[in-house]
Amino acid sequence: MEEKKNTIRELPASERPYEKCMALGPAALSDAELLAVILRTGTRGQGALQTARHVLSLNPSVDGLLGLHHLNVRELQSIPGIGKVKAIQLSCIGELAKRMSRKSIDREKAFVSPGAVAAYFMEEMRHKEKEELRVVLLDTKSRFLHDLVISVGTVNSSLVSPREIFLEALKYQAVSIILLHNHPSGDPDPSKEDILVTRRVYEAGRLLGITLADHIIIGDNCFISLKERGIL
Repeated sequence: MEEKKNTIRELPASERPYEKCMALGPAALSDAELLAVILRTGTRGQGALQTARHVLSLNPSVDGLLGLHHLNVRELQSIPGIGKVKAIQLSCIGELAKRMSRKSIDREKAFVSPGAVAAYFMEEMRHKEKEELRVVLLDTKSRFLHDLVISVGTVNSSLVSPREIFLEALKYQAVSIILLHNHPSGDPDPSKEDILVTRRVYEAGRLLGITLADHIIIGDNCFISLKERGIL
């Protein structure tokens, strides 16, 4: 079997990432080649392309580009050829991807259905390694007013404070709210605690005249709406 080339200079000109991008466009590049363009250099005996392959295989549970969302600066710096500056650049790439995904969605239309809400928050929440409960505040026409994180960690009915949620809702004069949280396991099926939290917040909102419109659980590129499930 032919030995894999370690450095970009050893590759034929047509296979070098820069030249390939110029000739065919960035869509023609593999994930490793795209990262190699960003990294620019590697180390002695290991070029940018080999370093990029190392980055993509570093996370044992999430392989490939999605693994970047789960690697911090310190972990990236453990790779030969990745110093502090490159590690920060790679972390910023992951953050840029999340923000670009959200910007591509028209916020005025983002809250008309559970699917639209889930799509708006999917890239931001699906990669988180801890559960995060977020509340979205809406006006009389279900338009976005504000969103904020209420708690980080296991969504537990004894820890989630309806008081904090509705103080924020009153502050922004919200008429309705949507709860969202993620399941790091990737499986969005609601737990008993998820259902208890939903009912507790719903009852508190009913007394204040602020509707809990939905509770959406984000999984790995999938979601469940508790309203669609008939729990609300």
